Amino acid sequence: MNKYKRYERLAAIVKIFNDNPNTLINLEYFMNLFGIAKSTASEDIDILKDVIEKFNFGKLITVPGAGGGIKYLSISNIDSYRSFVKEMCEKLKDASRIIPGGFLYTADLIYSPSVVSKIGEILSYPFQEKNIDAVVTVETKGIPIAMMCARALNVPLVIIRKDSRVTEGSFVSINYVSGSQRHIRSMSLSRRSLKKGSKVLLIDDFMKAGGTIRGMMELMEEFDAEVVGAGVMISTQKPEEKLVNNYISIFVLKNMDEEKNIIDIEISDWIMGE
Repeated sequence: MNKYKRYERLAAIVKIFNDNPNTLINLEYFMNLFGIAKSTASEDIDILKDVIEKFNFGKLITVPGAGGGIKYLSISNIDSYRSFVKEMCEKLKDASRIIPGGFLYTADLIYSPSVVSKIGEILSYPFQEKNIDAVVTVETKGIPIAMMCARALNVPLVIIRKDSRVTEGSFVSINYVSGSQRHIRSMSLSRRSLKKGSKVLLIDDFMKAGGTIRGMMELMEEFDAEVVGAGVMISTQKPEEKLVNNYISIFVLKNMDEEKNIIDIEISDWIMGE
């Protein structure tokens, strides 16, 4: 078996952890991969742990016991994302983003890989150690955000459809009331998409009154799924009373005046530590 130098092992271990976030990897895996003793493997992990945490690249968690191992979490704290969030907030304040009808244009940000990956990581942060089984979203602009969130948690992405698809087999469908326009809408999910009893995180791009998130919660009840929480990129300040309580957002849209070309948007308190 080839003998690897420490810098080679460390580079390889970083790649393995980065490709498998939030996944428990037994120390024996590295011992067998590199042909090294347990003490050497432990030393490698300790070195990486210090470096990763020093530069805020995430953190390594050691789980003791026979079934234990090491797990890499992509975010050690939210502080390192504040400069990014502030930059994003300034971009969202650009009055040219106002679309006639009182809508906010965000597609350029949501469909930018470098941006949406960070948005997904931020929304995954409070749930990194909640043993999430799946990230659930609806087929809207929230899909890229939900995908990056699922990537950070290393769990499957489940997409709720606005109508059923023959190619997905039998499905569960419900009607729900949209929170803002009070329209009756429907959403469907294939029975094969989600195992009963799963712990799920709901993700969307925008929330006003919370009708869509509420509908997702009601659909999850049909699968006996436990909704651990919900996250959105932007929530509106009004109406103050939402149809859901257990949610987080990165930004809060306080006001948008189409006539005066003003967008009043702020960063959520939980990110700024307030």
